[in-house]
Amino acid sequence: MRKRCAIKHGIFKEFLAEFLGTFVLVLFGCGSVAQTVLSRNTLGEPLTVHIGFSVGLMMAAYVAGGVSGGHVNPAVSLAMVILGKLKIWKFPFYVIAQFLGAFAGAAAVFGLYYDAFMDFTSGILSVTGINATGHIFASYPARHLSILGGFIDQVVGTGMLVLCILAIIDGGNIGAPKGVEPLAIGLIIMAIGVSMGLNCGYPLNPARDLGPRLFTAVAGWGMEVFSTADYWWWIPVAGPMVGGVVAAVLYYLLIELHHPRDEPEKPREEEEDEEDEDEDSSLKDKYEMITMS
Repeated sequence: MRKRCAIKHGIFKEFLAEFLGTFVLVLFGCGSVAQTVLSRNTLGEPLTVHIGFSVGLMMAAYVAGGVSGGHVNPAVSLAMVILGKLKIWKFPFYVIAQFLGAFAGAAAVFGLYYDAFMDFTSGILSVTGINATGHIFASYPARHLSILGGFIDQVVGTGMLVLCILAIIDGGNIGAPKGVEPLAIGLIIMAIGVSMGLNCGYPLNPARDLGPRLFTAVAGWGMEVFSTADYWWWIPVAGPMVGGVVAAVLYYLLIELHHPRDEPEKPREEEEDEEDEDEDSSLKDKYEMITMS
């Protein structure tokens, strides 16, 4: 009974950690986009958005990392399941917490900038047009991007994110000093943002994209958030999950599988028992030699 209660308490703590971590990520990330768009680029630019998401992920990892690992991304959680670093029965709890945290983070951004939204849009919330604001919360493709191109974009981008995260936390690799891992992970997002952000704004996270998208659907933007761009919405959901799986498999096959495997050290008690046995056998041999002589 106690063990069952401990398990429930443990998963509850991890659930809350993932929820709060994802909330922090979306609040800083989408907040930086909101400030840029609603100020008509007078208080923000693409670089400030990259900084917002990078620092947001870094802070999310600091908030949740010590409790749940700070995944804040279903694609990362799935990669950890595949590598045996997260129990599969915990995966649904992590994903639900991440989606709820992202939804709540989007609601917080909307509440924080509600007056600015009303002033910018004259009360008409839309996904397209001069005063479009849907892209503050979720990703939408650039005009040049095809569905296939967008899917590949998300597979590659998320794959690089997960690949680099696995390298940072791998004790058999160079890794990062304890406590510095979140900073290194934040820099990954910065690198992806400045190199792979042109196509659709590097969502890379099903929870971070779909959670706020659901919020906009119920907050006044309507179902247009799902139908726009040939029903684009599923690309930032499916693409990152595939990218996470591919990255996990590649990292294991090309890096982790080739780490030297040290034999586990024998417990101290076993070593003492072996020493005692050696001494006993040595004394026995001496006794036999004496009696034979």
